[in-house]
Amino acid sequence: MKYNKTKLSPETKIALYRAMLKPRLIEEKMLILLRQGRISKWFSGIGQEAISVGVTMSMQPEEYILPMHRNLGVFTTREIPLYRLFSQWQGKANGFTKGRDRSFHFGTQEFNIVGMISHLGPQFGVADGIALASKLKNKKQVTAVFTGEGGTSEGDIHEALNVASVWQLPVLFCIENNGYGLSTPTSEQYNCKDLADRALGYGMESHIIDGNNILEVYTKISEITEDMRHNPRPVLIEFKTFRMRGHEEASGTKYVPQDLLDAWAKKDPIENYQAYLKNEGILTEEMEVKFKTEIVHEINEHLARTDAEEKITSTISNELNDVFQEFDYKEVKENKNTEELRLVDAIHEGLKQSMERHDDLVIMGQDVAEYGGVFKITDGFVEAFGKDRVRNTPICESAIIESAMGLSISGIKSIVELQFGDFVTSGFNPVVNYLAKSHYRWNQNADVVLRMPCGAGVAAGPFHSQTNEAWFTKTPGLKVVYPAFPKDAKGLLATAINDPNPVLFFEHKALYRSIRQDVPTDYYTIPFGKAATLRTGEQITVIAYGQAVHWAMHTLDKHPDIDADLIDLRSLQPLDTETIYASAKKTGKVIILQEDSLFGGIASDVSALIMENCFEFLDAPVKRVASLETPIPFINQLEDQYLSRDKFEGELLELMAY
Repeated sequence: MKYNKTKLSPETKIALYRAMLKPRLIEEKMLILLRQGRISKWFSGIGQEAISVGVTMSMQPEEYILPMHRNLGVFTTREIPLYRLFSQWQGKANGFTKGRDRSFHFGTQEFNIVGMISHLGPQFGVADGIALASKLKNKKQVTAVFTGEGGTSEGDIHEALNVASVWQLPVLFCIENNGYGLSTPTSEQYNCKDLADRALGYGMESHIIDGNNILEVYTKISEITEDMRHNPRPVLIEFKTFRMRGHEEASGTKYVPQDLLDAWAKKDPIENYQAYLKNEGILTEEMEVKFKTEIVHEINEHLARTDAEEKITSTISNELNDVFQEFDYKEVKENKNTEELRLVDAIHEGLKQSMERHDDLVIMGQDVAEYGGVFKITDGFVEAFGKDRVRNTPICESAIIESAMGLSISGIKSIVELQFGDFVTSGFNPVVNYLAKSHYRWNQNADVVLRMPCGAGVAAGPFHSQTNEAWFTKTPGLKVVYPAFPKDAKGLLATAINDPNPVLFFEHKALYRSIRQDVPTDYYTIPFGKAATLRTGEQITVIAYGQAVHWAMHTLDKHPDIDADLIDLRSLQPLDTETIYASAKKTGKVIILQEDSLFGGIASDVSALIMENCFEFLDAPVKRVASLETPIPFINQLEDQYLSRDKFEGELLELMAY
């Protein structure tokens, strides 16, 4: 291996050597522990140390790095105490995830590292968000993010590259091209000579670097990152390297030709660099032995500390309490002055007042800037708050939701407007696997609100009419809110933005301009998990939410002789079971109306909860009323037939007569 002349001091060259040696010696020890059953899995980065070490030493300590499985050198170069890493890998309390996740699936704000999830692609989008925060705060910092060559085929990667280029975000995108994605060679993963060439399609600068040459990695990345701090832009780096061991140890390397392994073994980054330093008279045998002895002693000392640590224990209460970041709800009471507003106007006003209250709150979404969004809810926001805070996005839901997560990691609240709630499917993975799980996994909240225009009744067809709240109430870690009235929408939206946890805020399109209500003019909040009892009665309990509340009201107006409790859930997660149970026990009969199709919907869970907790008080089976088990059709007569609206009256009367 050829090492070009550099101006690096001997001390820096030795520091690079020692920094590479440490993860190599740790890995060799971990492979022994794996065979002994003392750790459960290992993803080896042997042969790739120069990349992790070179990039990390080029970064400033306060700059974020988002590593992958084979980037142990990032963690050791950031000087994380080894016993904490060992505890993480053994699922003990001194680790970073309290035994809830394994290997490198963790992050740590203390060391400015954000770990991966197994879906790979979201890392790039999260890096975009962290870099956006840096740019908004004028920190002049770079964010570095890693992936392998296999991960570059994921759609999230391409979305994130495009967003970074459009917004000129200072992200160093690092691709470790190590030859294989598990057993699939690069020839079966992409059809171009160099992955760096893909940068051309995004209008992005790129470089190819010998990933086994520590001096080349360190000097080139140092030069590039220093320039990026003063000239913010994304840069794509393809590191040419090789994976000397299996994808993980259990998979082995039988699928790799032996001559290929032999060729890359000769390019070992540590052995070659060690020989170079000795030839230059910088490293002596005595120094080498000293370094290895010190590192091995540190490894053994910290392993002993981890081994002495008790196996992790927890309680059900602890596990449940860690799903969400604690939210200290502060009530802001309504003022007496009111103004008659439509639902769409109340949401506009609520957003505007929250933007004024939180001076770094960011809104992102397709057409939300000058155009004001397809429903004109953010109309005038660019003039009021500027384009930094009201950001048009490309059509890439995954990358934008991931960017919102990155903003949260950097301490910035954000709102993502899904143009239609149906389109969340294009960003489903980061919602249910990143936003929902991060606090439980490593104590990192996702301070993100997803606005979800939803629902039928406007003849918009199967892709613009779904009410898909049940997809998310099923996922621990997400809060789901679904107001039916302008006053509730404004107050609940303020709470959603204040809440440091991820909130999906459903807004029914058919209600946007069809209902009006007197709404307090000033800023106020409404707590989650508190249903609204709209009518009180003794004969029957009617439970609904969203547009279905208005259907229920219309039906009850037609039957003034029915003495009913009418409960508007408003908040689906958390759910106000106290109000539900009290009403069910009082009336003895319960009917639940939802717009969504029946199976697996909210009504099913509410019904089950009532049956389990109020059975002895019931005078009839709990009845669920929902729409057809079909996609939502377009033309009015078919949509009317699909919806549960018109069959509610008959089902209600039948239950009354039971």
